[in-house]
Amino acid sequence: MADPTSIPTLLLLLLSSLLFTASLSDPCAGRRIHILPLPPRFNSDLLSLCNASFLALSDSPPFCDSFENQFLGPRIQDRSPCLFRSDPRLLEPLFHHRLQSSYPCLTPSASQADAVFLPYYASLDALPFLFSPPLFNSSPSHGLSLHQYLRSDHPGLLSRRHGYDLFLILSGVAWDYNQKPNADPVLWGTSFLQLPEFVNFTILTLESRPWPWQEHAIPYMTSFHPSSLPRLNDWLSRAARSTRTTLMLFAGGGASVKAAASPTSRPNIRSTIISQCANRTNMCTLVDCSAGVCTRDPILYIIPMLKSKFCLQPPGDTPTRRSTFSSIITGCIPVFFESTSAKKQYGWHLPKSRYDEFSVYISKEDVVFGGVRIADVLEAIPEEKVRRMRDKVLELAPRVMYIDHRSGDDFKGVKDAFDLAIDGALRQIQRRVQVLEKGDSNQIYFIDDEVEKEQSAFGF
Repeated sequence: MADPTSIPTLLLLLLSSLLFTASLSDPCAGRRIHILPLPPRFNSDLLSLCNASFLALSDSPPFCDSFENQFLGPRIQDRSPCLFRSDPRLLEPLFHHRLQSSYPCLTPSASQADAVFLPYYASLDALPFLFSPPLFNSSPSHGLSLHQYLRSDHPGLLSRRHGYDLFLILSGVAWDYNQKPNADPVLWGTSFLQLPEFVNFTILTLESRPWPWQEHAIPYMTSFHPSSLPRLNDWLSRAARSTRTTLMLFAGGGASVKAAASPTSRPNIRSTIISQCANRTNMCTLVDCSAGVCTRDPILYIIPMLKSKFCLQPPGDTPTRRSTFSSIITGCIPVFFESTSAKKQYGWHLPKSRYDEFSVYISKEDVVFGGVRIADVLEAIPEEKVRRMRDKVLELAPRVMYIDHRSGDDFKGVKDAFDLAIDGALRQIQRRVQVLEKGDSNQIYFIDDEVEKEQSAFGF
């Protein structure tokens, strides 16, 4: 008598075989993206804000010169051909340009697309609302003009799938766009992510909030952008061979670092790290990145990271840090002090269940209030385990960097942060559209992106 479980098993195998055969005959099956042409006021015109006078209120330096090299920034001459002065605020035009210039599955027809990309530079459009005093009370208007345009010029695009197949990049942390539209008093940020007009869109942002299903965090843009596979491998070999004479490093800047160093500041993880480093200067390196100096000269932190075993990644104004990805690229093992700093953020790029293989976790409460000495914890890790962790960090490095795609060189299947972000967006959109077409839209809010099943191909 036949095993009754064999029938569904055979059907699944047959379906998998058919899907595999279809993907071989059509490599763009399920991956077609339409870039919706938007008026320049939603993207290219916004680049003129890079040197606006109202940005004097910001601690960040002007970023006009970062437009060079197709938004990778100016190259750092005579040091490394793959190092650039990159500004993470330009991730929106970088994604736009790379999709236009090198994505192989573009379609000119929205009706034939599996997903529609909106080249709206949302964080650049937010700058006047954040830093121009006359617009401080107008933050609920941020993004509304885009929705009005879509409703008037592309009503069918909004109605056919209720916006579930639309996605965009937001090169900022979600918290900056989370102010309630009726906030009184008006607080920091805009209301873009609170607007019901965008609730069904997929938003790829540098840091997501823990509850909205439509947001997903993608890596910050660092300063390293290899232009070929040999240059990538040369860099990873250099990082693997680097003599690491410093136990730990902390690189940070801005008002939070100055406040942390103040003797009158309340106890917090940053002030405790600075205090512990000051007492163990033979083991700890401090890199002051205040006033944007590290953005202007990435060598200030890259070289020290190459010489350090561990890079401390405490939360600041928000849980995540650009430094996390710079440390991974340099082979400096990240040390986290709360789970929201990375583990609950970047599941498309870093395997959530394997964090203990490439990072260290020390509770910030134990450090700040429990008297735990960070250096003692890190010194106690056996050297062989440190070596294995560094190997894993460098294996992950290509997944969190944005390659210099302009050469057109074949990276032979290596996927970078851009590739994985697009894969994740397509996967998320596909699952939600399928649920919507089945008529059970409530299930959209409970779909889990089981991306870790796909990590096995990367050696995990």
